[in-house]
Order: sequence, then C-alpha cells, then structure tokens
Amino acid sequence: MRFKKVNVRESLRSSFKDGIFAAFMAGVTDYYATPAALFFGATVQQVGLITALPNLLSSLSQFFSVRVIYWVGGRLKLLVGLVFSQASFILCIAVLPLLEIAYRVELLLIFLILAAVCGGLAGPAWGSLMSDYVPAKKRGRYFAWRSRTVGTVTVGSIVMSGLLLNFFHEISYATGFWIIFSLAAAARFVSAYFISRMDEPPHKKDPASEFTFLMFMRRFRESNFLKFVVFSGCLTFATYMAAPFFAVFMLRDLQLSYVTYMALQVCSSLAALIALPLWGRHADLVGNVRVLRLSSFLAALIPMFWLFSHNPAYLMLVQIFSGFSWSGVTLSAGNFIYDAVTPQKRVRCIAYFNVINGLALFMGSSLGGYFAARLPPSFGYRLLGLFALSCVCRVAFYLLLSRSFREVRAAHEVSIQGLFFSVVGIRPLVGPARD
Repeated sequence: MRFKKVNVRESLRSSFKDGIFAAFMAGVTDYYATPAALFFGATVQQVGLITALPNLLSSLSQFFSVRVIYWVGGRLKLLVGLVFSQASFILCIAVLPLLEIAYRVELLLIFLILAAVCGGLAGPAWGSLMSDYVPAKKRGRYFAWRSRTVGTVTVGSIVMSGLLLNFFHEISYATGFWIIFSLAAAARFVSAYFISRMDEPPHKKDPASEFTFLMFMRRFRESNFLKFVVFSGCLTFATYMAAPFFAVFMLRDLQLSYVTYMALQVCSSLAALIALPLWGRHADLVGNVRVLRLSSFLAALIPMFWLFSHNPAYLMLVQIFSGFSWSGVTLSAGNFIYDAVTPQKRVRCIAYFNVINGLALFMGSSLGGYFAARLPPSFGYRLLGLFALSCVCRVAFYLLLSRSFREVRAAHEVSIQGLFFSVVGIRPLVGPARD
C-alpha cells in the first residue's frame, strides 16, 4: 500500500490552529459547565455526576478506539468526524439556558456525556498522530510550548466568559450562558476544519499491539508502564474526590461573583502557562518521571491550603500554586506515555491509560459527591472536610506508589529537592560548564 508524502510542518501548523480553537472551547466547557449547572438548580450530588459520568463513559468508549480507527479508515478521518459531532453537542448545550423546561440539569448531563464520549474516542488518535509528528527528543519543549501558547487562549476564553456573565447579570444570566456556549461550539467547528487539513503518517498494524485490557492489567508485576498508570489512576481518584466541588464551594458557599470566580481560575491558568516551559526544559534534562514525582507531590498538598483562609487574595495565591503544580503533572505524564510505549502500541495504551483514569475519576467524583452531603462541617463548611480527606488520600497514594516506576530514557541524575530548587530558579541544575 502506498502512502502520500506527509508534510509534517504543515500538519503541525494545522494542529496548532486546531489547538487554538479547541482551547477556546475548553475554557468555556471546562470552567463554566458547573456554573451553568448551578444556574439550572443542580444539587451538589448532581454536580458530582456532571463531572463523573461524562468522564466515565468517555473513558469506557476508548475500549473501542482502535477498532473504530480501523473501521473508519484512519486516525484523521475519525478525528474530523468526532470533533464535528462534539461541536454539535456543545451547540445543544448553548440552547438549554433559553428553554424554560424541567430537567435542564439532566439534559445538560446528557449533552456533556455525548460531547465527552466524542472527545474520549478522539484522544488516543490525536495523541498517536502528534507523537508521530514530533521527535522524542523534542517532545518536552514542543508540548510545553504548544500547551503554553494555546493555554493563553484558554485564559482569554475564561476571562471573556466571566466578563460576559457579569455583564448580563442585570439582564439575564441565561443569555450570557447561551452566548458563551454558542461561541464554544463555533470554535470547535473551526477546529474540525483545521484538523481536516492535517496529513496522516503511515500507521502499520502490528500483531504485537493486539492485546486486551485484561492482558494489559495482568502484566502489573513486570510492566513499568502499568505501574505508572496505576499511580496516575490513584492520584486521579484522590484528586477528584474534591476537584468538582471547588467551584461549588466558591460560588455557592463563599458566594463569590462570577468575576471573582473567573479571576481565581485565571490565576491558575496563567501560573500553568508560565510554569510549562520550566517543566518542559527540566523534563527533557532529568526525565519525565522525576518531574512527575515532584509536581505530583506539590499537587497533593493543594486542598490543605483551602482550610486556612477564604480571602480572595489568599485564594489567588493558592490557585497560582495549583496551576504551577498541575502543569508539571499533566506535561510529564503525557510525555512519559510517548516515551514508554512504541508507536504501534500507542493508540491502545493511551486508550487503556484513559480508561483507568476515567474509572478513577468517576469513583472519586461519585464518592466525593456522597461525602459532600454527609461529612460534618469543618470550619463552618461541609466541603472543607472533603478537601482535607482528598489531601490525605493524595499524599498516601504518593508515598505508596510514586517510586514504583522508573525513567525509560537516559537522563541526568538529580534529587527531588535539587529539581525543585532548579525549577523555581534558586539553583540551576546544569550550566554551560557542567555535565
């Protein structure tokens, strides 16, 4: 079978443009789905389900991602169709605020699930394509640069959405939500267009890559990659015991305005954008595992800081720390997958990674929603007890599992303390005269 010549440079440019519009969409859907649910009258348990169910079904759908790719006829064809469908479901969400009907929360949940399933099926195909485009030695810096650039658009989307909602607070929040989700849908339609302009590199079907989920899980003792996946899943479980409810705490319990809520989210996103190049350079130098160990430890501590004060200025500092920490986790975890898995197995391994993390997210969010309504108040709020429990679980899983897997490529040896001092600029790891 002959393949046409792949223009990697133009494909990366188109992918970057896709990322710009996808980031705009994410700024709305990731940060304003919960405020929309609260506006529709959702309970705290329903908020937990709005986070849990879309991620669960999105993850389970990835069991079929490899088969769907071959059935459709390629990763690129699948991506275009899924992204177009996702945009259509977001457009359906945009209509809900204008409808004075019962069950708007339930309809919101259904459309979020459908959009998430489209995104879930697209994830392994997109990750496989991008890892084919970008050489291994450049992935840390490239994905840090890409994430930082498109992340700027996400920040702009968060700000624009918050300001629009604030502008319409005396007119109609329903109109504000309709506008921001309509813009998110339009951005995703444009995103599908740019994906269609990418080229598909040759992708050989290797019999060695045909392994079931049970075969994958049985290799825990000897599989370095599976031990990383288990660590990631446990961290996700502990994190999402609390993660869906920070927005509830800010908007419902603290009664913060949409502008203050937007400012707190922007602080986190801006910190992530600033930190990404730092994490990326260090990941290329010392390996993704060491960066993951440091950043995941810092991320484990975040809920504890919410117990001390609820002054917006203090919470901005907490959000800055959160963005700094989680940017290292997401970047290093994603790049470790590309390093640890061969190209032929990458789609399937990314799918199984997402399945395990999606199941962990569902269980964490569901358990968090159960506890959120039943834990006794701590410092005057029930959710603070949930945040403390999440922190304890994060630290426990970190101590138990963070040393269970190892780096898979050559990298400089450095202690976690030395890496931290280098990332924050106190003591650089390697200078021109050192090796």
